[in-house]
Amino acid sequence: MTDTAAPVRIERDGNVAVVVLDSPPLNLFTPAVFNALENVAAELVALTDPGHAGRARAVLVEARGKVVSGGVDVGFFRDIAEGPEPMRRGADLWTRLLRVAQTFEDLPVPTVFAAHGLCLTAAFELALACDILLAAEKASFGLVEIVVGLTPSMGGPQRLAERAGPARAKELIFTGERYKADVLEGWNVVNRVLPDDGFAEAARRYAHRVAAGPTVAHAATKRLVAASVRDGARAADALVPEVSGALFGTADLRGAVASFLTDGPGKATYSGR
Repeated sequence: MTDTAAPVRIERDGNVAVVVLDSPPLNLFTPAVFNALENVAAELVALTDPGHAGRARAVLVEARGKVVSGGVDVGFFRDIAEGPEPMRRGADLWTRLLRVAQTFEDLPVPTVFAAHGLCLTAAFELALACDILLAAEKASFGLVEIVVGLTPSMGGPQRLAERAGPARAKELIFTGERYKADVLEGWNVVNRVLPDDGFAEAARRYAHRVAAGPTVAHAATKRLVAASVRDGARAADALVPEVSGALFGTADLRGAVASFLTDGPGKATYSGR
């Protein structure tokens, strides 16, 4: 398990691996935070592997403090821009961070991001790499990299375009404005807006709900949706025999079918196997 003092760490809550961003007061992304995030991503790969004895069956990302994140520590960008080989070092940074986003995106379990307040730049991009984005009523979001002459480069533009369409993605990034949770819910960026009161508990309940489902089937869903978004419906169709056919070999399907026939729908429990 990750260091309990790390600015990004994993805590376990039953079947859920909870990724905690905890770097007060603003949860700024610094080199130390990015390093910790890389370590967490690698640990999540191991924790969500089907062969892991204490496998996590869902991932929840949450933050401590008043905000999710105020963005990246701009001093970090200054050090790159004013140091030797700035273009190479910038390219290396984005390669590292894209690898983190892709790792979260490719995990074989549902991933949920819980935004309770302001969520800017790298944190928002990490949220876009998760399957489900939950937001409190008071939450707001922004990709504000234009203030330092950048475009978001941790996967934000392309993943925002997947959710909201290219025109909305460019509008959000070109303006550098902050957008309220209910606006982004209307754009299909935020999945659900939940009341401020009890938000953290509601997000945990949501994560536990998806963790209790048929984990192998959830992984199949993720593969089919990803294939469709990236390569079209016919590409996803081509995967169906492989990923959905394999579900008939799972204990969860056999148990759920037996439960349905004996007790009716909605009463099955799943082991994730």
